[in-house]
Amino acid sequence: MEQTTNHANADPGVATEYAYITRQSAVRGGNPIVVGTRIGVHDVIGLLQNGETVDSIVTQSFPNLTRAQVYECLAYYEDHRGEIDLLVARQMSTGEAS
Repeated sequence: MEQTTNHANADPGVATEYAYITRQSAVRGGNPIVVGTRIGVHDVIGLLQNGETVDSIVTQSFPNLTRAQVYECLAYYEDHRGEIDLLVARQMSTGEAS
């Protein structure tokens, strides 16, 4: 499994590798997911944007995630805000878990 990396024209201030985030073309449409799961970064961020806490995510929503994985979703979001905001908006507008 490969780690997600940024490519050409990457901002030098943006992380290029994430230990817990990957993309697989056959999983979740190739969108970023937590390694070893089918949980999208946008799933985690959407929950946080709707009032969940890191603790509630790891104890109730996705008990198979660690706090480190949730925090890395936040780091990925900070580096790729436009992409993740679009995925969250699409998911919220259709009411589906993509």
